[in-house]
Amino acid sequence: MGAALLDQWRKIAYNEQADRGQLQRFWDEYFQIEKDIYEKLLEEPDTEVRGTVKELAEKYGQDVLTMVGFLDGINDSLKEANPIETMEEDTQVNLVFDKALLYKNMVAAKADWLYELPQWKKIYSEEERKALYKEQKESGTIRKEKKIGRNAPCPCGSGKKYKKCCGR
Repeated sequence: MGAALLDQWRKIAYNEQADRGQLQRFWDEYFQIEKDIYEKLLEEPDTEVRGTVKELAEKYGQDVLTMVGFLDGINDSLKEANPIETMEEDTQVNLVFDKALLYKNMVAAKADWLYELPQWKKIYSEEERKALYKEQKESGTIRKEKKIGRNAPCPCGSGKKYKKCCGR
């Protein structure tokens, strides 16, 4: 048995030795394919797509490795994750996604060409899309605590200056 399909895909997609231009073309092509598959999936967002890796590749007119890449990308947005690390051509997989999670993951990936797909308009109103977008953006924001000045009163309430109290 050869390397797992996911390893094969990652070797190509994240190849450090690859010619930059070639890798760029690889990803440009891949993003176009990914977009086409998402368009089809989002046309019928409530249809549960299941089958073997090979069957899904055929369904979307892709080779198996490209389908593996797609399965890798969508896995965190599914209601039940696929065994992507170990899957082979005949592994049963699903594309049953959680709509809100998928939308937010597209936002998190900064993939505007995906979260702006026209199909989303039939699924969520503009308000709902804005709310999901905002929710995702805020979840990724790390808010820094306000820094206490050395000469400010200590927040512990001792009445001393911060530098003479907890700031030591």
